[in-house]
Amino acid sequence: MLINLSPEQLTRIKNPTFKEYGQIYLSIADRFKDWVNQTGLILDKDLSEETAALLKSLRTKGALFRNDNKSIYVNQISPACVACQKGVGSVSLFISLMCHRDCYFCFNKNQDNYEEFSQHKRSCLKELDSLHQQGGKLAHLGLTGGEPLLHKPETVEFFRRAKEKFPRVYTRLYTSGDLIDETLLKDLQETHLDEIRFSIKVDDPQSLKEDILAKMSLAKNFIPAVMVEMPVIPGTLEVMKDLLLKLDSLGIFGINLLEFCFPLNNVEVFQKNNFQIKNPPYRVLYDYWYAGGLPISRSEIECLQLLEFILDEKLSLGAQYCSLENKHTAQIYQQNLDQRVAKTQFFSNKDYFYKSAKVFGEDISKVLKVFRKLHNTNYILNEDYQFLEFHVERIKDLKKLEIEIGISYNVMEKREDETFLRELKLDLTSPKLFDQKSDI
Repeated sequence: MLINLSPEQLTRIKNPTFKEYGQIYLSIADRFKDWVNQTGLILDKDLSEETAALLKSLRTKGALFRNDNKSIYVNQISPACVACQKGVGSVSLFISLMCHRDCYFCFNKNQDNYEEFSQHKRSCLKELDSLHQQGGKLAHLGLTGGEPLLHKPETVEFFRRAKEKFPRVYTRLYTSGDLIDETLLKDLQETHLDEIRFSIKVDDPQSLKEDILAKMSLAKNFIPAVMVEMPVIPGTLEVMKDLLLKLDSLGIFGINLLEFCFPLNNVEVFQKNNFQIKNPPYRVLYDYWYAGGLPISRSEIECLQLLEFILDEKLSLGAQYCSLENKHTAQIYQQNLDQRVAKTQFFSNKDYFYKSAKVFGEDISKVLKVFRKLHNTNYILNEDYQFLEFHVERIKDLKKLEIEIGISYNVMEKREDETFLRELKLDLTSPKLFDQKSDI
């Protein structure tokens, strides 16, 4: 068992050197909270108990848990979503970031070169050619935006070229659906497009939502997998239940229920709706690439309630709860995979962080005494912070010791021409509590 180093938990740590070191991470968390408050929103109370009860109920009812519980689904899931976990052989491109919509929760403005690509197009075809020339194995390819269908000829040519260059690639298109018509669907069918994901906005007029549903029904005649992908906005649970019933009656493949996020802009709208930031926002604080922003409290809970609704009502459509953290996983995997690190580090297949064990101050001599008897020399002594770092497998050798152990979470970063292993988090455990198989 691992114990999160909360302020309350830190006061219970007996080892003064460990306590002092742990305070570093509490200070980081405090600075993060201050930054959140400066955005104009506030952190909600901790809803982990309510969330845990829903997760327990979903397990009992047969929901399937993936990616260290960051992704939960029922009935079926798109293979592209499975590939997204590690991001290997999976690429998403865009023609431009132009869009005829102006959704207040859109995070595109956070993307690199937003100003340029909201006015100009990008050469996706050249990017496809480059990927092919590099000899990479491309298994999943998505076209997103902006709105790709503002560029219909380029969209069709993109998917045609994709199948030409990578015959086995699984292709998908993201769209609001507003610009779909039968002619375009026929053209996309000829490119052998595998999947189309519509976006539905719950605050759209009913007539517009009905139009999108009709276009989804039409798309089923041409595209093998028709899906919906949309954020679940807190307070829309009953509206979403009604939508699920309609989608199920259409017989579509499924829906991705995204965790609703604050994109660090349009704060006035979020304040008006009394939205608050999920607490804690992430299990491990870090600068993640994904530009989605900060998760909004209660979105996760309503996503889980919708999965439970599908199971209770015995609906047939697939549904995945895709948390914000689920979108972060590929970054950590790609930064850490196959890196050269010290032998004290363990690559965790649970969340893809490198992990090690640390003991502090007065406990160092106790552990060294055991290691010397076992002829274990795989450890690092840090005199600046007074800790001994070693491989997590060695914790089992310390069962007779009454000591506190820190579990360190690390990620590899590139800085100019060098790489560094950066520690991000520290959990608490002990030789009696720790179980390597379930904990890391």
